[in-house]
Amino acid sequence: MKKYILAAASAILLSGTMTFGAYSAEVKSIAILTPEEGTDYGWNQQGIDAAKAAGAAAGVEVKIAQGLGYGDVRPTLRELAEDGVSLMIAHASGYNTAAPEIAEETKVPVAIVDTPTGLKAGLVADYTLSGHEGAYLAGRLAAKMSRSKAVGIVVSGEPPSWNSQSAAFAQGVKAESGDVKIIYAVIGPAAYSDAAGGKRVTESVIAAGADIIFGQGNGSSFGMLQAVETTKAADGGKVLFIDVIGDKTAIDKGFLLSSVVWNIEPVYAAMIADLKADTFGTKSYSIGLKDDSVKLLKTAQIPDDVWAAIEPIRADIISGTIKVEPIYEATAVRALMSDVKE
Repeated sequence: MKKYILAAASAILLSGTMTFGAYSAEVKSIAILTPEEGTDYGWNQQGIDAAKAAGAAAGVEVKIAQGLGYGDVRPTLRELAEDGVSLMIAHASGYNTAAPEIAEETKVPVAIVDTPTGLKAGLVADYTLSGHEGAYLAGRLAAKMSRSKAVGIVVSGEPPSWNSQSAAFAQGVKAESGDVKIIYAVIGPAAYSDAAGGKRVTESVIAAGADIIFGQGNGSSFGMLQAVETTKAADGGKVLFIDVIGDKTAIDKGFLLSSVVWNIEPVYAAMIADLKADTFGTKSYSIGLKDDSVKLLKTAQIPDDVWAAIEPIRADIISGTIKVEPIYEATAVRALMSDVKE
């Protein structure tokens, strides 16, 4: 039995209804593979939702293989290739070895993450996405709102995308106030779905004095959020949480301060366009504040005057007045922190 389902793409290209280049007729379907279910209000859900939207806009069917875990996905990749998809989006850094191998074997193009040096024309493209510009804003926000003058960063691993956001968050905190301590903690080397670990490590960061947590974790972020909801800050007040990639407002109990939200649809739309133009695998893809593919979420927890102070900072980043360069190396990230908890 197939492990994937067919997404409801809104239109299938019919002969004669639209005219693209000669290569465009071959782009009839794409697939996305995710390690967790697309219900996490984060990495997996945003990826699946973006693929559906990009496929619908292009009139391309979208096949979804979700909840695959972090093990060997070669059988699923082969199955999708045999079904005739034109692109397989391997939406997890753990798939970066298997996906290019199967692309070489089947000659079906793949998109992988966190491997900017892995480009191969016509076959392998990279989308090492970074929400660092939004994370910088989140750092400014956290420093403005911290009562204890201590904030925490909790991560489920140290992949390039997490590292760039951790570094930018720390830079934002320091730009806002040199008096705010930054406590950095890693749940594990690849603890993306470890909710129990997320809760335990977040509780330890709160115990160390943090009253705002910047969490990056996929499934483990639910454990982080649980820790924030059940643990008081040192002053007896509540701890607030800044999420990444998705919007957990629908399940928030009053502890979500913000989120660095990613919109991946333009990235997948560009991949489909490159497939049609026969330029796939010749460049990487990115997201940013300028086109709102990265944005900072406004919640009821943010006072209007604080939000008003964030807006001109966003404008300065877009204009280049403030430069936020991505930092991908874990050692460089750790050097920015006041305290690193293993």
